[in-house]
Amino acid sequence: MTQTLSVLEMVLPVVIMILIGYFCRVSGILTKDGLNGIKSVISNITLPVVLFKAFYATSYSLDSLLMFSVVFISCSLALGCGFLLNRFIPDSKLMPYLLSGFEVGMLGYALYGLLAGSDQLSYMATVDLGQVLFVYTVYLTLLKNATGQKPSLGAMLKEMSKNPAFRGVVLGIIVGITGLGNLITTSPVGAIFSETIEMITLPTSGMILIIVGYELSMRKDLIGPVLKTIVFRTVVMGVLLCAAALIVFQIIPFDKQLFMAMILLFSLPAPFIIPLYADVESEGIYISTTLSMGTLVTILIFVGLSIYAVA
Repeated sequence: MTQTLSVLEMVLPVVIMILIGYFCRVSGILTKDGLNGIKSVISNITLPVVLFKAFYATSYSLDSLLMFSVVFISCSLALGCGFLLNRFIPDSKLMPYLLSGFEVGMLGYALYGLLAGSDQLSYMATVDLGQVLFVYTVYLTLLKNATGQKPSLGAMLKEMSKNPAFRGVVLGIIVGITGLGNLITTSPVGAIFSETIEMITLPTSGMILIIVGYELSMRKDLIGPVLKTIVFRTVVMGVLLCAAALIVFQIIPFDKQLFMAMILLFSLPAPFIIPLYADVESEGIYISTTLSMGTLVTILIFVGLSIYAVA
C-alpha cells in the first residue's frame, strides 16, 4: 500500500497537469497566444535557471566525461539509424531527426524532479550534457542542411550564444567546475541564493506539463507514419540504452539514481525545437504529432520508472 501511494505521488501530479492542459485547450481557457506566452516565460527565464541549477550542482570528473561520451555517441548512432530507416517513411526527409536527440529541457528535468526530487537534478544534468552539445552542433547543423539552409560555423555559434537555455548550461558548468557554486551556497547569502533559485524553478514542471497536455493531438491520416516512427525510435533507444548501461556500469559502480536518469533520458521524445530551427513546411503536423505521441510513450515509461524508484 505504501509503495502504491509513493508511485501515485509521482504519477498522479503528472497525469493531472497534462489533463489540465488538455482541458485548457478544449474549453478555450487558454488561447494559443496565451500558450506561447507561457512557453516564452519557460524558454527565456525558468528553464535557463533550472539548467543552471542542475549543472552548477553537478560533480565534474572522469565519470562525467564517460557519460558525456556515451550519450554523444548514442545520439550519433540514433541519427545514423534514422537515415537507414528513412526509406520506410519515404515522404519525410526529416524523419531521422525524430529518432535522435532528447527533449530534456522541456520535459526531462520536470519528470526527473518529480521522480527523485529537485535536489537530485544533477544526475539528469550528468546524462544531459552529451546530448546538449550534440543537439547544438551536429544535430542542428544537419537539420538545417536538410531543409535547405547552409549555416556557417560563425552563425551557429552566434545562435547558440543567444539561446537562454544554452547560456544557462554554460554558466552552470563554469560555476560548477570553478567551485563558485560551493562558495556561494556556503556563504552568508547562500540561503537567499538557494531560495531564489528554488522560487524561480518551482513552477517550471507544472507549466511544461500543461503545455504537453494542451498540444496533445492525433490526426487519423498520420497514424501510420507516426506509429512507425515511434516504434523505430523506441526500439533504437531501447538497444542504445542497454548498450550504454552495460558500458557505463562496467567502468563505474552501479548507481540507481544515475540509472534512472539514463532510462528517463532514452525514453524522452525528440527535441521540441525542430520546428523552431528548421523550415518543416508540409511535415509540420507529422512532426508535432510524433512529438505528442512520443511524449505519451515517455509518460507511460515514467509510470514504470516510478515503480522502480520506490522498489
